Amino acid sequence: MFYLVKTPWLLKIFYPECIWDIKTDEKVLYLTFDDGPHPVATPFVLEELKKYNAKATFFCIGKNVEEHFDIYKKIIDERHAVGNHTYDHLNGWKTKDEKYLDNIFKAKKIIDSNLFRPPYGRITKFQLKQLQGNKYLLKPIMWSVLSGDFDKEISEENCFLNVVRNSKQGSVIVFHDNEKSFEKLRYVLPQALKYFADKGYRFERISL
Repeated sequence: MFYLVKTPWLLKIFYPECIWDIKTDEKVLYLTFDDGPHPVATPFVLEELKKYNAKATFFCIGKNVEEHFDIYKKIIDERHAVGNHTYDHLNGWKTKDEKYLDNIFKAKKIIDSNLFRPPYGRITKFQLKQLQGNKYLLKPIMWSVLSGDFDKEISEENCFLNVVRNSKQGSVIVFHDNEKSFEKLRYVLPQALKYFADKGYRFERISL
């Protein structure tokens, strides 16, 4: 499976309308979790974050919010941020514009947020322009570090190393609170939280 753990600068230049990292002079990291809420993975994440007084941003799939609204509410009650991740986890490159945008709007009705992350990071320039218009008023959030927790071919330790070797202050880091990634997530997240906390970092939610 090919993917880039660290986002190259050229991609950031090509998509300047997206947030890839957050400029700061402080030792702050921005942990993000995609594809939830999930009945097992998301509560686990919330408990681990609580141990470090860490805040994070959860990019939620609309249909999962409807199925697990109590967990979605718990995310918000514990003062984390939420974001729109479409209603059905659609790929913007493979979906007609009207269907894709309607799916995001459907999710927007139940996910109260101005943040949006495209599934797989795949979205067209036209789609981006529409999302920033008056109908949607969404801010596209990408990432600077991809943990690879979804990759069955890498070890838990290498997943952890993906995060610690590539993250720096202001990094936006992607994990997944879903079924597929949970085995690696439950190893990597506690290790990463401890590693960075011991180095004096704090963890904040994205607020734009």
